[in-house]
Amino acid sequence: MEWYTAGILMLGLVVGLMALSIPVAFAFLIANVVGAVVFMGGVAGIEQLINNATRSVSNFLLIPVPLFILMGELFFHCGIAERIFSTLDRVFGRVPGRLSYMAVAGGTIFAALSGSSISTTAMMGSSMVPEMTRRGYKKYMSMGPILGSGSLAILIPPSALVVLLGSLMGALTAIDIGRLLIGGIVPGLILASFYAVLIFVQVKLDPEAAPRYDVDPTDFGTKILLTAVNILPLGLVFFCVVGLILIGIATPSEAAAFGVVGVLVLAAAFRVLSWRVIQKSIEGTLVVTTMVFMILMASSTFSQIMAFSGASAGIVDWVTGFEMPRLAMLLFMFAVLLFLGMFVDQISQMMLTIPIFVPLAISLGFDPVWFGIIIVLALEISTTTPPFGLLLFVMMGVAPPGTTFSQVVYAGLPYIGCAFVLLALLIAVPDVVLFLPGLMG
Repeated sequence: MEWYTAGILMLGLVVGLMALSIPVAFAFLIANVVGAVVFMGGVAGIEQLINNATRSVSNFLLIPVPLFILMGELFFHCGIAERIFSTLDRVFGRVPGRLSYMAVAGGTIFAALSGSSISTTAMMGSSMVPEMTRRGYKKYMSMGPILGSGSLAILIPPSALVVLLGSLMGALTAIDIGRLLIGGIVPGLILASFYAVLIFVQVKLDPEAAPRYDVDPTDFGTKILLTAVNILPLGLVFFCVVGLILIGIATPSEAAAFGVVGVLVLAAAFRVLSWRVIQKSIEGTLVVTTMVFMILMASSTFSQIMAFSGASAGIVDWVTGFEMPRLAMLLFMFAVLLFLGMFVDQISQMMLTIPIFVPLAISLGFDPVWFGIIIVLALEISTTTPPFGLLLFVMMGVAPPGTTFSQVVYAGLPYIGCAFVLLALLIAVPDVVLFLPGLMG
């Protein structure tokens, strides 16, 4: 069978099954069985498929996935978020648009602690949007910062999605998941600063979008004390996850375990740790981890069948045969991810594109860590792209009554623009991504 026939068969089967509303993992598993029968020799191929699937989810490198998810579950169930919001409210004081700045600051902190864009957006949306609406904030000033900062959880470690991406890429090229995690820190912080600049400009252009209101003044000493008591201790968790990897003391798996311990220590210190919190956190972790591992099992075997059939190599040879400039090829792949993001979730995007894009990127000489962060940025943007951006629906679920979908989309567009500015920066200065991984021990 020609490579293009094999590629059309496999990709077409997956897309067709997903169009019939079959869950993503099962759509790929069905396609894998068909591919094993056609390309790998019937029953013997299915046996090989089962062996490959077992190995794909018994990899030690995947240990950070459930641990990062557990960190996020513990963080949200124990109520530490309320302490952060209360402190930020006192620190920002009478700054114009302070609630919008709080959303960005809080979202960045939560991203560095939970790794869950859905949980971050839902929590901040349900707690902050009603207050901002009551204070007279326009919808794009209340929902936009939450949509933007909520998506940062994909980019800033700990991110289970980045670990999953690294595992998928690792089947195709040599890549260090720890370096991939660390590579997202600086771009994530730069993007958060872009959001703050955007809010400043929006308030300057339309002061009525974020009306001023009187608040009780807080002296500088009290602000320092509140920050030291309620926010600085959270650095323990960030150090456990990021610092230990950066200085070379711990692997990503060990750092994830230290991160869980760090959250437990903080919760106990704040006296919000209980058996009920632990129970709910473990239950949530079990549900999410099972889903992620099923998808990983399906996607990794799909990549192997695509490679075995010759479809992956054929697509790479075909695309590189056009002799497009490296930058044009990169932008083309980025555009494909954005297009897919308008219709499918982030994990499905990776499953469909990684088997093709990673060999292509390696053939073009792109650094795997840098290219991985480019993919993560595309995945982040796709969380707020209509018509099926995941965070758009999360925001619709917590927005005030009467909010239209178009208003939510409009609120998120300027923050998508900030992400495109970051893309241009990463292309122009790759060391924005590679600097910190280069310091790793």
